[in-house]
Amino acid sequence: MGKRVVPPDDKGIEEISLKDALEERYLAYALSTIMHRALPDARDGLKPVHRRLLYAMRLLRLDPGQAFKKCARVVGDVIGKYHPHGDQSVYDALVRLAQDFAVRYPLVDGQGNFGNIDGDNPAAMRYTEARLTEVARLLLEGLDENAVDFRETYDGSEEEPLVLPAAFPNLLANGSQGIAVGMATSIPPHNAAELCDAALYLIAHPKATTDQILSFVPGPDFPTGGVIVETRESIAETYRTGRGSFRVRAKWTKEDQGRGLWSIIVTEIPYMVPKSRLIEKLAELINERKLPFLADVRDESAEDIRIVLEPRARTVDPEILMETLFKLTELEARVPMNMNVLTAGLVPRVLGLADVLREWLNHRRDVLERRSRHRLNQIDKRLEILNGLLIVYLDLDRVIKIIREKDDPKAELIKAFKLNDVQAEAILNTRLRSLRKLEEMELKRELETLTEEKAHIESLLTSPDKQWKAISWQIREVKKSFGPDTKIGKRRSNFAEAPEIGNVDLTEAMVEREPLTVVLSEKGWIRALKGHVTDLGNLQFKGDDTLKLSFQDRKSTRLNSSHANISYAVFCLKKK
Repeated sequence: MGKRVVPPDDKGIEEISLKDALEERYLAYALSTIMHRALPDARDGLKPVHRRLLYAMRLLRLDPGQAFKKCARVVGDVIGKYHPHGDQSVYDALVRLAQDFAVRYPLVDGQGNFGNIDGDNPAAMRYTEARLTEVARLLLEGLDENAVDFRETYDGSEEEPLVLPAAFPNLLANGSQGIAVGMATSIPPHNAAELCDAALYLIAHPKATTDQILSFVPGPDFPTGGVIVETRESIAETYRTGRGSFRVRAKWTKEDQGRGLWSIIVTEIPYMVPKSRLIEKLAELINERKLPFLADVRDESAEDIRIVLEPRARTVDPEILMETLFKLTELEARVPMNMNVLTAGLVPRVLGLADVLREWLNHRRDVLERRSRHRLNQIDKRLEILNGLLIVYLDLDRVIKIIREKDDPKAELIKAFKLNDVQAEAILNTRLRSLRKLEEMELKRELETLTEEKAHIESLLTSPDKQWKAISWQIREVKKSFGPDTKIGKRRSNFAEAPEIGNVDLTEAMVEREPLTVVLSEKGWIRALKGHVTDLGNLQFKGDDTLKLSFQDRKSTRLNSSHANISYAVFCLKKK
């Protein structure tokens, strides 16, 4: 017999509606996903995992130009101190920040196999190494100067920044993708120099609209290039509302191969389209005979993309060939835009282009004020010590006598020279070698320099115009580093209008026409000679048959047929 189970009493049991319990827990989960996982902050353009990665790498001293460290070391610090999630998901986030085909301005400088545009996976984290890039340094600049607030980590043992100072317009420059609960975000990358120009215009014209800013930011700038074929009106509407999409096509050229032969060379493909999947789909459609104009596809890519498309016949129109491929393959893709971001780090909102730039600029002003106050506090502390040290040189002998003879020299110094505790401590810590005349002159120069800097900072903090002027100078410095004359700053995506081929008869386009000469004899025999033959004097006939008439025309051949269209020739003869 089993042991009898005694049910518990009703003490300590609280009854609650299942509906209320589910709503409460699902809401908590949804808020956690929205705020701490999927949506980027409008100020620095980062999700929590990316922000923690950059902060952990900074603490590991992985600055630009420093030695690389294993990615496993970085991932270990992130999941151990800041981000209690799976190591593979953190490593995937780190890898993406280093992929120059996925991120317009990489935040991580990777060494090793970080995957490729074909869609191949990166090497394991124990094999790859990483450090920060110059863009990441700009995002972290000022973190030690009280530029942003910090909070405790999940276990309370460390602190992490709520947001980064972000001297670089990262949200729009690198874009972001994420799926939360009940909402999602999709922001394509843009050109940093164009964003800087737009920000400078917005500083000079605070009430500027999105339509005015579009003169500086014409559209996205994808890391893989491509051609944007969206209309100006559609682009303007997308940026005004923060929702829409962009049609992006592969960039191609026609390459002559001699003797009338040619091929299509694709050098850029749409954003986020794996090259291997694209070529596989093209080959599959060729085998299924769904691409009547295309005979073969080859991947001749090395460091740069080079996809060769062979037409089925040299008389095929390349424009028509490419239009059919754009409709049936990922050589044309739609990149969605949904600028759903966290404003002030708390409220998810869909913003237009002008509002997103304002969020970044307002954040830069807050950072400037906080860094200025931090510097002002440091100057005040240093000036306090300098004023105390200069007293030593006014009556050096008396100070030395007090230190040598008094049991409590600190209290005697405070009493004799009316010093505070900090000043007296600084005097007692002064080395004997610093008591020379030259040192006194250096202290006076430092005092004068700091006094001038203090006056400048106090003037800055009381003048919004000076603050915006300082921010404008910072933005211009960023533009110099990522301007159109630099390799990374040059615009990669171009704009074009899609050709109209709606009225083209594709059945007619599939017919190849070759020149021929039709010959009719006196006895009614018909012959077709290749090409336009003008000299028929040596033409031989059977028996006593002779030439009656001849004329030049063209032979029509289906692209999937190898024999001449005889009925077409007969028709032409009857017409003559």
